[in-house]
Amino acid sequence: MKKHWSENIKYEYLVAGLSGGVLSTLVLHPFDLIKVRFQVNDGTVIKNRQVYTGVVNAFQTIVKSDGLRGLYQGVSPNVAGAGSSWGLYFFAFNFFKSSFKDLQDVENLSAPVHLISGGFAGACTLALTNPIWVVKTRMCLQPGLSVAEGGVHYTGVLNGLKQLYKHEGIRGYYRGFVPGLLGVSHGALQFMAYEELKKLYSKYTGKPTSTKLGTLQYITMAALSKVFAVVSTYPYQVVRSRLQDIQLQSKYDGVVDVCRKIYRIEGFVGFYKGMVPSLLRVTPACCITFLVFENISHFLIKNKNKNVT
Repeated sequence: MKKHWSENIKYEYLVAGLSGGVLSTLVLHPFDLIKVRFQVNDGTVIKNRQVYTGVVNAFQTIVKSDGLRGLYQGVSPNVAGAGSSWGLYFFAFNFFKSSFKDLQDVENLSAPVHLISGGFAGACTLALTNPIWVVKTRMCLQPGLSVAEGGVHYTGVLNGLKQLYKHEGIRGYYRGFVPGLLGVSHGALQFMAYEELKKLYSKYTGKPTSTKLGTLQYITMAALSKVFAVVSTYPYQVVRSRLQDIQLQSKYDGVVDVCRKIYRIEGFVGFYKGMVPSLLRVTPACCITFLVFENISHFLIKNKNKNVT
């Protein structure tokens, strides 16, 4: 009997993805903070904004001026954004993947269909979470200005969303949304690579792709797929961060203008600023997220099936 589309909705993937995203973000937020600060460094001097000479110098400077707590500036919207994004992405990706399998009546999808599934999942996720990412970027870059001096300070996610709407309206929620849409390709490429690696391993071992694998296998596949996606799509993150940075907004007139100025002033390397701390953060973060996701989702679905039978 043909499955109904609603059977492809599995909230276990939402819970598992959320759990993995929250845990990995809490552990590795300092690298994300430094990555964002490198991304918006366009070579000019901005009042009350520190310029770092490298990753180690960035850690030392932040700890010296703000203590260990300074490394977790902007962590609340990052946890909210990463947790909800991973949860929604895994949930949507597996829904589209299962739906395409039903439509094509196949056990394993091709790489292009995995890419399409990832693209659909990414677009849906970004539309819901972009406001949180704007707040997260602003909190990571909050200037040392007092409110009286013209500084806009967010004390948390809800306060940031409220102030963002108050000062910039709905448009403010979707700062950097266009390059973010381009960045949907990042998740799509990552999930495509991850699924293709699982298919290759399945072919090698002769086991179904749905078989629960070991920790080493999940970590290796997650790491390889993440590095591939980061190197392929990193420039859009730099463009998005600069569009979302309140102190740089007046310097740029849209995505094309940002790209033109980055290339003219900083050269091709400007599009990859902050990639080293980004890889140091996202690669282990991805490994943690996928490992937690795979184990929790298998556990939840196994118990669900037990209860049904």
